[in-house]
Amino acid sequence: MTRRKFSREFKIEAVRLVTDRGVAVARAARDLDVAESVLHRWMRELTATPAVAFPGNGQMRSDLAEILAL
Repeated sequence: MTRRKFSREFKIEAVRLVTDRGVAVARAARDLDVAESVLHRWMRELTATPAVAFPGNGQMRSDLAEILAL
């Protein structure tokens, strides 16, 4: 089974579907064919650090990269 990759825009729109439009997480996850836990994680990441959420392509957030370098 291959791992699916979702663009940053897709993740943001998925979160907006739940937060802005009021769609239930279970319904949105089912419609988008992702696990509920994945959608919850995307919501957490976007809420915690919206500017650097979903860096993509294996890129680490700058603060984590700096800690790892030390």
